[in-house]
Amino acid sequence: MSDHDQVKLTNMNYSKDRPKAQNPVKIMDLTLRDGHQSLFATRGRTEDMIPVAEMMDEIGFWALETWGGATFDTMHRFLNEDPWERLRTLKRYIKKTPFSMLLRAQNLVGYRNYADDVARAFVERAAANGMDVFRTFDALNDYRNFETVVPVIKSCGKHFQGCICYTMTEPRLGGEVYNLDYYVNKGKALEAMGADSICLKDMAGLIAPYDAYAIIKALKKAVKIPINLHSHFTSGMSSMSHLKAIEAGADIIDTCMSPYAYRTSHPAIEPLVMTLIGTNRDTGFDIKALAAINEILEKEICPKYRQLLDDTKLSIIDINVLLHQTPGGMLSNLVNQLREMDALDKIDQVYAELPRVRKDLGQIPLVTPTSQIVGIQTVNNVLFDDENERYKMITGQVKDLCYGLYGKTAVPINAEVQKKALKGYARGEKPITCRPAEVIEPELKKAQEEVKGLAMDLDDELIYALYPVTGKRFLQWKYGKEEVPADVKPITLEQAKARQELIQKAIAGKLVEKIEKEAPAKGDGLRKFNVFVEDTYFEVGVEEIGGAPVVSYIQPARPVAAAAPAPAPAVAPAAPAPPAKPAAAAAPAAAPVDGTPINAPMPGMIVRFDKNVGDAVSKGETVVILEAMKMENALAAPVDGTIKSINFKSSDSVPKGAVLCVIG
Repeated sequence: MSDHDQVKLTNMNYSKDRPKAQNPVKIMDLTLRDGHQSLFATRGRTEDMIPVAEMMDEIGFWALETWGGATFDTMHRFLNEDPWERLRTLKRYIKKTPFSMLLRAQNLVGYRNYADDVARAFVERAAANGMDVFRTFDALNDYRNFETVVPVIKSCGKHFQGCICYTMTEPRLGGEVYNLDYYVNKGKALEAMGADSICLKDMAGLIAPYDAYAIIKALKKAVKIPINLHSHFTSGMSSMSHLKAIEAGADIIDTCMSPYAYRTSHPAIEPLVMTLIGTNRDTGFDIKALAAINEILEKEICPKYRQLLDDTKLSIIDINVLLHQTPGGMLSNLVNQLREMDALDKIDQVYAELPRVRKDLGQIPLVTPTSQIVGIQTVNNVLFDDENERYKMITGQVKDLCYGLYGKTAVPINAEVQKKALKGYARGEKPITCRPAEVIEPELKKAQEEVKGLAMDLDDELIYALYPVTGKRFLQWKYGKEEVPADVKPITLEQAKARQELIQKAIAGKLVEKIEKEAPAKGDGLRKFNVFVEDTYFEVGVEEIGGAPVVSYIQPARPVAAAAPAPAPAVAPAAPAPPAKPAAAAAPAAAPVDGTPINAPMPGMIVRFDKNVGDAVSKGETVVILEAMKMENALAAPVDGTIKSINFKSSDSVPKGAVLCVIG
């Protein structure tokens, strides 16, 4: 009997107790991690997951993705939440369904490769805090970066899901680099490493339906372990790709609950459930139970995050992603970064430059952190290069990539770019060929010493080890050493609705209510004037209340100084950063400068100053490290001299143009 014949249009049972399918598709739900990361800048709070947690536990998902990716960063940086506590809290409500996390291999949940001791400790603590499935990927598909974390995952008795990051250099699957053989060989390598399942990770929504069919079919033939397809909706193809993958034998599909689906997120689960009812791949899910969850998400949770959703476009898809291949979250960050620098008019130049930078850097896949590395370097090239020189401002992460600290690229890095990036590089000017972490000194003991007296346990110490600047600031919030800023505190549903109403009033031009008054009768003192606005003029009538005006003298107006522009907020990857502190950001920029200033070339956050007041500096020597969208920019001294003043401290947010320090 065919799948179509098995569908009974009469007396169809939508509930969970319908006849079980022969080979049901398993579903990984991404709502609590990738869903809000893709749509709401990863701002989902734990308190807004609890209302649906127990209900989602009853659906029958293969796993719930609850952690990893950008959540660890965003929680401690923007939400004043302990990332470890989210795991422990959700485990109290979700007791049957396994938890899954997105682990960036040796990058863990950060933006660089960490030392082996930090990597081992992190995986052990994630397992101890409740993680079950470790979806592990490397941005370069260099599986040497798996060699430290995988043995720890396996020793903890947890599920190791190895990822193949999907990317292309051609309009469709094929070409000399990312072809069918490439993906099949990567799948075989993961199985040989002991992977319990394989995830084909399509982070930008690039995979076409028939290409999905071809790859899944080939992988099913080449390996024996289950195959999982993860494909973002960005281009609009992923729902079709899901169906073709299922036809090819895919074992697991990633989806979101519908309020957290589509746009740059993932396809919704509900249409897939209905599509497969009565077939031999029927999920077995109760559509009414899903609808009940959606009711809560739609009415009680999502309105809190409505302002974070990019609804400036009518279309919910972006077909341009097939041209620039930039994941949706990264693209929105690039737009925000350009807007903060008053350079949004250069977005088309960024689109044109991006594939050139990607090619120069070895045709690397665009996924965190490589999407940020390529994206920010592209912005730097567009804003700071000229006709005489390219790559005038190279980020620290591009230098690390050229050195080999992220791993081996699919094709060699442009030799001229690599040479320029490594000129004066602290680790050496000759790239490494070994596993990256082999040249990284142990980091955990040093971090523990630096945060002694503040951190209370290993979990705290790891927050600091992964994020020294923002991690320390969070620990100071956590233990009452610093006041928690208002902008990281949660808001209520009522506050969110009031804010949305205010926004709608502003858009409609009704922010200031018009007071209706009956017009008085025109008197004898009415005088008429012509008012000219460029080439248009208006005739207006003016009458002084209480009688005709008497003009005794005219006093010349004094020149009015232009108001200083308000400082712009810094921008961080996957989402806007908190506003800069007005006192810290505005005052130094406005103060007279006696000497040569080093100005912020873009909005960002101060990582550190490498020099102190009174230190001598040489022209070209690094003075300050400025982080923009998680990428570090070394700002050098423009002249020889002595540091006369430093106007900010580590972790301060600064606007473009701020005077960071002065050299005399």
